[in-house]
Amino acid sequence: MIRLRYSILLPAVLLFSPAPTWCIERFPPPDFDSGYHLPLTTTPAGRAEFYQILDVLVLLTALSIASYLTLKKRSRPAIFLLMVFSLIYFGFWREGCVCAIGAIQNVTLSLFDKNYIMPLTTLAFFILPLIFTLFFGRGFCAGVCPLGAIQDAVLVRPVPVPVAWQHALGLLAYIYLGAAVLFAATGSAFIICDYDPFVSFFRLTGKLNILILGASLLTIGLFVGRPYCRFLCPYGVLLRWLSRLSQWRVTITPDECIKCRLCEDSCPFGAIEKPTLTYSAAGTKSDQARLGRLLLLSPLLILIGGFLVSRLSAPFSRMHVTVRLAEQIYHEETDHAVKTTHASDAFRATGQPIDKLYNEALTIRGKFVHGGWILGAFLGVVIAAKLIRLSVFRTRTDYTADRANCLACGRCFAYCPVEHQRIKNNKTVT
Repeated sequence: MIRLRYSILLPAVLLFSPAPTWCIERFPPPDFDSGYHLPLTTTPAGRAEFYQILDVLVLLTALSIASYLTLKKRSRPAIFLLMVFSLIYFGFWREGCVCAIGAIQNVTLSLFDKNYIMPLTTLAFFILPLIFTLFFGRGFCAGVCPLGAIQDAVLVRPVPVPVAWQHALGLLAYIYLGAAVLFAATGSAFIICDYDPFVSFFRLTGKLNILILGASLLTIGLFVGRPYCRFLCPYGVLLRWLSRLSQWRVTITPDECIKCRLCEDSCPFGAIEKPTLTYSAAGTKSDQARLGRLLLLSPLLILIGGFLVSRLSAPFSRMHVTVRLAEQIYHEETDHAVKTTHASDAFRATGQPIDKLYNEALTIRGKFVHGGWILGAFLGVVIAAKLIRLSVFRTRTDYTADRANCLACGRCFAYCPVEHQRIKNNKTVT
């Protein structure tokens, strides 16, 4: 009776695929009778408490130095040296873990799973860069983040990316952030860590597909400034939000802009905003009409986004081990499975009722449906906000660094005659 009931119920509710490809196990256990030896793990082992404290102290010191170098010292060579140090320490010696970017998932899981206790080191790596960004701009991106450092180190001949492409590609980071939060909140996966493009280089080992992804990004990074940071980094989304509110920030010139235009092509990240032209009354009215239409369109974008992403709940939920196991058991019960797996055999050996497993899978699927609506609505808000921001005319009289997109690399300092005069004056005084 149970078998018949679920053979009818689950295809409609869980949308399980009858294809035998779902029956392939991902991690077959080793055969210990064949001389098999466990492979070396690619995840760094837990560190002693002393080294965890050291990591936090180094992070705090590096953030403080980065803020000083970008805002007070205004020295690109010094920022570059700090970047090299961070690449060596946080990247190759620390092997890219713990990192502020991946800590997003730990924070999310701790909020949704009362049984998960987040290490204080991870919490510090998540919070400290955000606090420094709120007060001093994106110094973390400038010289502390190893992922940004490895991309900056290979930048040879930057090619400008059209503004329209920058805005379009920038949406990928919001999608990545939302997906990472969704999978972490449901206890399914830590996709930021699983698909970190540069961790294989830091650890000198890893999966082939991740090595190819990292190599591809570094190849693109020869000509496009920091492609991962600008278009994919989920932590960068949070930094953009806070940098708009930063108390102090990087400026191209230490004093008044003389509009020499020498800095115009200095930024490889498209973060320098040019002075705007005087706008006519007709243009203002046209912008106001477009803004009104976008405001009316925003609720529709939010609704469409929520609906579309919620429809992906079935494939998304398969990231969860319980859902995959329920699918496997269902295929075995309906004779669609080619063979059993070790996971399904282990489940049957426990003697647990199958309907309990199915109910757990349905509950998880429901979480993905609700999470999909939230994620889709979030993306709808982001798209609407971007369109509204682009439709609003802002008057600028000087060349300025965009608060949100400036990575505080300091390249523009060397192009500014006012900066050269400042350095000359300081040397004279000294």
